[in-house]
Amino acid sequence: MKSRLAFVAAAAALSVSLAACGGGSANSGASSTLELQTGVAADTSEMATLKSIAADFEKANPGKKINLVAAGTNYENDIKVRLSSGNIPDIWMTHGWSLLRYSKFLTPLQNEPWAKNVAPALDPVMKDKDGALYAMPTNVDITGIMYNKDVLAKAGYKPEDIKTWDDFMKASQKAKANGASAIYAGGKSMAGTILDHVISGAYSQDDLAKMTSGTFVGDKYAQALDLIAKWRDAGLFNPDYSSATKTDMSKALAQGQALFEFGPSPIADDALKFNPKANIGFIPIPALNGGPAYLDTGERTAYGISKTSKDVAGAKAFLAFLAKPENETKMAAASAAPPGLTDAKMSEGPLNSSYDAYVTQAKTPAVPYFDRVYLPNGAWSTMGNNADSIITKQSDVNGAVQQMESTYKSLFAQGK
Repeated sequence: MKSRLAFVAAAAALSVSLAACGGGSANSGASSTLELQTGVAADTSEMATLKSIAADFEKANPGKKINLVAAGTNYENDIKVRLSSGNIPDIWMTHGWSLLRYSKFLTPLQNEPWAKNVAPALDPVMKDKDGALYAMPTNVDITGIMYNKDVLAKAGYKPEDIKTWDDFMKASQKAKANGASAIYAGGKSMAGTILDHVISGAYSQDDLAKMTSGTFVGDKYAQALDLIAKWRDAGLFNPDYSSATKTDMSKALAQGQALFEFGPSPIADDALKFNPKANIGFIPIPALNGGPAYLDTGERTAYGISKTSKDVAGAKAFLAFLAKPENETKMAAASAAPPGLTDAKMSEGPLNSSYDAYVTQAKTPAVPYFDRVYLPNGAWSTMGNNADSIITKQSDVNGAVQQMESTYKSLFAQGK
């Protein structure tokens, strides 16, 4: 998983009382303490909102307590250790992998009352072929290519003008001539995100079927890398690419120093910290195979319950309370993202106008993040290395494809 969210076991636990109210009852009133690995940092709006909701939950059910554990820096590796050792949290944030990575450890939740309201865009990535669901989403990660509207207008383009990658290139070259970074990326840690956005449009349905069955389709992978190499050769990336961070991406987008960015939607929300009047949005992603433009979507903040929890009923009651429309609305607002359940309300955010234009009105096709469905578990780091090696000229396309093919075959065999 792109290390957007992480924690360490040593992160300080924030204990708050927890009780069932309205959304469900917890374990016949018996006292218990549940550990919840939140997957969010202690000083974030999401953590503050979780604390407030948990406090409300506590008032109706004395004796129920929950340890809200804040995120640190190494969530993915730490949770792997927790799972392999059997020291599993009662509830944890599944960081995009509730189905493909963690489902065997999680309690099925498709029969919970709130499950019928899961946003349809999440079905391909959160539900298996039988409709089983393993986490409750508080928001949806859905976006395209983020852009600064003022920089695009100065280049002489409107968002609807960017229909193909040729259009993207022309607008980028004009923005570069005007002094902006056409594509601003936060170094190696964000390189894989660029490839992840572009690559879905290279593969046909037949190609994708092969990828899920163990056959690596390398020519389409090469096609996506070739596009990134073309951007590199045209000088479209920011000069400080190697040292830039996600914070730098937010700042550049906010201050009109960048035209396009490929990254998670929180970058746009963080941009408002640098410029509250930042004029930003997103556009659909052109397809390399000539098909319709699309948006990428996936699980973002979602919470699952361990099969081995000593109080599954209490954990379900908490998720049911969290899923109440007023609480889901608060959680979505805290993350500046669309809610994960359809009975919650969309809050104001920097990408709302784009969401309304391309999701609500145009109903642009949404595809799951490529790596979460079509690459075996563990291939993300190789994907990031591939994209970075092309941007920095440390490898050619053939070498990068061979590296991914080797990784793909090895990890696919391990996962059988």
